[in-house]
Amino acid sequence: MSVRIYQLSKKIGMENNDLIELLSQRGFQVKSASSSIDNISADSIIEEFSKKTEPAAEAEKQAAAPLVEEKKPVAPPSPNVFVRSKKDVEQEKKAAAPPPVKAAPLAAPRTAPPVKSAPSVPRPAVAGTPSSATPPSPSGPVSPPVPKPPSASPAGVSIPSTKKTGGVAVAEESGDGIRTITLKPPIVVRDLATELGLKPFKLISELMEMGIFASINQSLEEDVASKIAEKHSVILEIRHRGEGPKQKKKKVVAEVDESKLLEERPAVVCILGHVDHGKTSLLDYIRKANVVSGEAGGITQHIGAYQVEHKEKKITFLDTPGHAAFNAMRARGADVTDVAILIVAADDGFMPQTDEALKFLQEAGVQPIVAINKIDTAGANIDKVKQQMQERGIASEDWGGEIITSPISALKGDGVEELLEMIQLQAEILELKANPKKAAEGIIIEAQMEVGRGPTATVIVQSGTLKIGDSLVCGPTFTKVKAMFNEHGQQLKVAPPSTPVRVIGWSDTPDCGATFVAVKNEKTAKREAEENRLKERDEAQVVAEGQMPTSQEKLFAAIAKTQSKILRLIIKGDVFGSVEAVVNSLEAIESDKVSLEIIHADVGAVSKSDVQKASAGDASIIGFNVKNENGVMPLAKHHQVKIVHHPIIYELIDQVRDDMVNLLDPEYRENKIGAAEVRAVFPISNGTVAGCLVTEGRVEHDASARVVRRNDVVFEGKIDTLRRVKDDVKEVRAGTECGIRLKNCNDYKEGDTIEVFEVHEIRPSL
Repeated sequence: MSVRIYQLSKKIGMENNDLIELLSQRGFQVKSASSSIDNISADSIIEEFSKKTEPAAEAEKQAAAPLVEEKKPVAPPSPNVFVRSKKDVEQEKKAAAPPPVKAAPLAAPRTAPPVKSAPSVPRPAVAGTPSSATPPSPSGPVSPPVPKPPSASPAGVSIPSTKKTGGVAVAEESGDGIRTITLKPPIVVRDLATELGLKPFKLISELMEMGIFASINQSLEEDVASKIAEKHSVILEIRHRGEGPKQKKKKVVAEVDESKLLEERPAVVCILGHVDHGKTSLLDYIRKANVVSGEAGGITQHIGAYQVEHKEKKITFLDTPGHAAFNAMRARGADVTDVAILIVAADDGFMPQTDEALKFLQEAGVQPIVAINKIDTAGANIDKVKQQMQERGIASEDWGGEIITSPISALKGDGVEELLEMIQLQAEILELKANPKKAAEGIIIEAQMEVGRGPTATVIVQSGTLKIGDSLVCGPTFTKVKAMFNEHGQQLKVAPPSTPVRVIGWSDTPDCGATFVAVKNEKTAKREAEENRLKERDEAQVVAEGQMPTSQEKLFAAIAKTQSKILRLIIKGDVFGSVEAVVNSLEAIESDKVSLEIIHADVGAVSKSDVQKASAGDASIIGFNVKNENGVMPLAKHHQVKIVHHPIIYELIDQVRDDMVNLLDPEYRENKIGAAEVRAVFPISNGTVAGCLVTEGRVEHDASARVVRRNDVVFEGKIDTLRRVKDDVKEVRAGTECGIRLKNCNDYKEGDTIEVFEVHEIRPSL
């Protein structure tokens, strides 16, 4: 550590020039006020010149302070370090002056040069000088410094600050008249001269004295510019690109105990089950019978989630069960559902999609409420459903288990009131709470591109309160909330926890299942979104290039991606027999290079649910003798999901085989077509041309070629010019002389060989 001269002179009340002269007499290498000395010497000078009312007490205090540890060996004194002995202190006591008069302010005139006298004769103190006598330097007693005439800018006179010049510098001034300027590289001679207040030719002359010859527009090295600035008593700070001004230390914010701020929040409910078991009917009945007060008559809009009120308490339902958000959230490890309702038809019982939904819930760790629907239809058998529940390890409460079971009729509304009470009871048991006073955080339920509105997203607030004007970040996308709507199209100003709203104005369509957070302002949101985008790009590049990832998960992902290719499929067929035959035929395809994974196989038309599953699992959809449901193709185009239909099974197998081959990287093979020997080199206006004799095969214009010299490849590129005599030709065969020039190549020597070749792409095989 070191202390600058202007800082030290300010502490002891001495002019910069006087202190520089004093230190120079004592052996210090100091040239300007921005020069520095070590901390030990600085402390000694401060102690030496500290103003005390009683010099004797000051001297006694200095004598009592041990400056050298006794246990350590004493090194010979350095010319830059003050070592005071008791003998020196005694001499100071004899030469001590009477009590000085009160010191004048720093702006007082400088003292007149003192008359030299013997060390034993006391010298009266003068205002503005130190009160105690000056101790002897290592070479002997030193007289006080002889002051110089006032300079053009004496202490106490402020130097006007200069504004930013040309967008490169900020001029600042410290309290003692030392200027600080800031420049951004490159540091041009003209800019530096302007900031230092010099004529450019004067600065060029100083550079020439340093052995540096520079023009007015030439840039200087950073260390050279710093030396020039120091020579003129100016501190130069160089700010590189991306560096901001020095920031103050951030205040440590005490952690807030959120347990005292938690408040009860509504439960988020999702209804799952097999097709045609009554999911939509149940949701429609609940929505019509339990609309939140004050919202009747509004224009209902589908936003993927809605909120109802039952017995003065709100419940949030996720609409269209099994949509992309559920699969994406499960794939991302996010969990927004508090209570799950597994709906089972009393006449059909558990079906394949019912088992699939149950598996999803068990993996998410959500204990479902089983709603047995269609209890008023012919063939309804509630006990059969409970028996199937027992077989699947989710026994009903009345059968000795822990699963709440509620028989209902979604069309007539029978048992729906009791089901809602069970939902609220489950929510009370879970003690659902959140802090509404913090910055909003939540999850994306749905996202789409709307005509006239651009990218929009349906979100559910999980904690905090979302307000108009908040700035949100969701991965590489961001928005400033200028408007948000509920499922009735009504604008909201605030959205507390568990509230679903549609937010418009995103920079791009956010991913379903991704989390969002509220930040300080829109500028911060934009910066964080850009950082997230760059981070995702870098991570993708790391995996693509097979570089060493930073975490164990990324390492495994990179190894898996580089070592094997996987084609994931969803199979939909007209009957179970067809589906089974297709699956068996596809699994019979053997390949060591590409793996085939069938993530789902079922009977029926290709549905939106299939598209959402394929999007979440990065899969393609194969349809055999089936069609698409309405709205499937636009959704597949939005999620970039490939759908292929085939009525003949062997055409389907060939299509899948081709898709597997397309996953492999193409192979390339090089075929030599000719060679030419360089006999002479001719200069032309824009380079050189090789005069050659074609020794084998043929040479073609625009063909790939390489220059070979002593078995080493000198250059490789395309043949840009091919001439026979003075005419441009497309081809020259063996035994013929010609002129050859490769694009951007001028390095030819007699005896070089120019090899001409073709590159063929070979389709890989499984």
